[in-house]
Amino acid sequence: MIIGGFAAQAQAQSNVTIYGLVDAGLVGERGGAAGSVTKVTSGIGGQSRLGFRGTEDLGGGLSAIFTLETGVKVDDGALDNANSALFNRQSFVGLKSKEAGTLTIGRQYTMLYNAMSQVADPFGAGYAGSIKNLFPAAGANTRTSNALVYASPSVEGFSAEGLYSLGEQAGSSTAGRQFGFGLNYANGPLNARLVYNNRNNDTAASGATPAKLQDSGRNTLFAINYDFQVVKAYFAYGADKGVNSAALPVANAYGYAVAPKASVDSNDLLIGVQVPVAPSGTIMASYIRKNDKTVNNQDADQWALGYLHSLSKRTGMYVAYAKIKNKNGAGYTVGNNNEAGSGDKAFNVGIRHAF
Repeated sequence: MIIGGFAAQAQAQSNVTIYGLVDAGLVGERGGAAGSVTKVTSGIGGQSRLGFRGTEDLGGGLSAIFTLETGVKVDDGALDNANSALFNRQSFVGLKSKEAGTLTIGRQYTMLYNAMSQVADPFGAGYAGSIKNLFPAAGANTRTSNALVYASPSVEGFSAEGLYSLGEQAGSSTAGRQFGFGLNYANGPLNARLVYNNRNNDTAASGATPAKLQDSGRNTLFAINYDFQVVKAYFAYGADKGVNSAALPVANAYGYAVAPKASVDSNDLLIGVQVPVAPSGTIMASYIRKNDKTVNNQDADQWALGYLHSLSKRTGMYVAYAKIKNKNGAGYTVGNNNEAGSGDKAFNVGIRHAF
């Protein structure tokens, strides 16, 4: 009661909202060098988190906004924090105008990841069927620090976004930098995005020299979904070029004598559906193909099926299964929203609650 009263008072005085997601369940993984793995895992469908979001009306349609969000692990109570950053998920501040758009500064999602999770994937980048198992959605492709992001207002359903992330490495203005842009359309049952992301792979040591030592990672993605009411259809196609454009989630999950190589030239395809059943259930299904266009030809295919049952507007239970077929020594694994996985098959069952 004391905590609830304090939160209500804080919201009334400073327009700060406390929000979060608590997601946990059982994961079974098979097919990798680690053998059969069964565990309790946090963040299967969506990473468990605690966040603070605030806004202040400055008048004339202009508002100051901020978000601070940290990841937590429900299975053991620890912070989901490998890099010692408290607000490792999001931390930004900015201005929002009804007529001019929104400008934010700090650690933020890339347009590439937002298109994957919000538009392309019927699994929402979570559960065993996650798009992240084969599409390039790891590391800096998900979030980037020191970023300036501009989002335009929506006009007749059309909007645009741009991102520039400073590398902040001594001796070079380009080493480690990242930039991207997106063109969006959302109107009624149709939602579509075309995005581009460019990531400089040089470090301070290499970037300080006149010659460029590493190729940049470049990703282009078109994603679309359409709600037919009886079924919601999903489609995505991506092109990945350069170093770190399609990094392997796990270096050598299958213990190959010759470790698989991350592709520097590949295409990605996703076809999926969400099918509402009864008043509270949703079936999720997708097929994903990774086409490695290098001489290694390390392709992979994933089939996935899941079911989400809503117990209320904020609470749901889920079950999901996915299987990957790796070709020519490819090393892709079936993970979930929070983990990369350890094998070519995985099963999830769990519960999630948003607040």
